[in-house]
Amino acid sequence: MTEPSDKTELPDQIKRWTAKRRSALVLRILKGQTTVREAAREHGLKPSEVEEWRDRFLAGAENNLRTNPRSEEQQLERENQKLKQKVGELVMSIDVLKEAMKPYGPFGQGTSNE
Repeated sequence: MTEPSDKTELPDQIKRWTAKRRSALVLRILKGQTTVREAAREHGLKPSEVEEWRDRFLAGAENNLRTNPRSEEQQLERENQKLKQKVGELVMSIDVLKEAMKPYGPFGQGTSNE
């Protein structure tokens, strides 16, 4: 195996994904050296997992560049508010779909009396 030419390159087989290794992988993605899908496939990860690392990395970077960085508790509260809003939107969508399906009757029941 050859030595990595860039400190952000990763070994093919990683047994434990430390914060440092996750950061290195995210940096490779941000530099355009790989894509989320390629990185996930290469390391046996789910693309959604790699996307989450990238999003958390960028959120942390944004917070650290603020004049007054938010505390971890403030960040968690903000994320919690966003998730609650999303859940509310999804519940509303389900309610709309249920209402639209009422004319078609309940699902899982046949039309015969067998």
